[in-house]
Amino acid sequence: MGSLSGGNGGLWGMGFFHSQEWNSGRRRRSNGGKSSNSDSVDANSGAGYRFPLKQAMTASSLALTGDTIAQLRDRWLKNKDNLPDPSHPKDMIGALLSEHDWLRSIRMASYGFLLYGPGTYAWYSYLDRCMPKQSVENVMMKVLLNQIVLGPSVIAVIFAWNNLWLGKLSELPNKYQKDALPTLLFGFRFWIPVSILNFWAIPLQARVAFMSMASIFWNFCLSATMSK
Repeated sequence: MGSLSGGNGGLWGMGFFHSQEWNSGRRRRSNGGKSSNSDSVDANSGAGYRFPLKQAMTASSLALTGDTIAQLRDRWLKNKDNLPDPSHPKDMIGALLSEHDWLRSIRMASYGFLLYGPGTYAWYSYLDRCMPKQSVENVMMKVLLNQIVLGPSVIAVIFAWNNLWLGKLSELPNKYQKDALPTLLFGFRFWIPVSILNFWAIPLQARVAFMSMASIFWNFCLSATMSK
């Protein structure tokens, strides 16, 4: 746990950048201001935070998928007696999509792209720097931290993001009080086994994609909760 307070760098990898930059500057001063080849390598390897575009796009597309499934299910349950005959699937799909809330879908997709994708990738990178050894103890610690740090953070951010888009920030405390704890407790039953598999078997570069795929189900639940 002590390593989590410092480790090899701060969240988003900026601590690593600062330490590399400082060490490179110190070596340049000791060499009379001349930069060596190793200095340029250090500068390149510590080039600061780089936006994880692939992870962001993956999270965004899967958040959109989860929300679309949630909306289609809601309309199916409400209007199944009035929908076109299933033998005409194009007409049925058209009827289901005709009332699609695209603004709601954009909210979820933008959350995945701007917040969930980059944020969770930075979080997983940070945990791997702090606990690089693939031991049972480290995996269990990562899973625990995921539930007590990442889980509540994701719920707090998505609730705030949704209310911000809706212009209902004043209602956010009531939303937290009503839905945050039940959503978190429900999430424990789903995310604990998923997180164990994620940290034990999935490489770092694929973790956001794996968790985002699992999030299709979770985003379905979140999107339904957001619409209440």
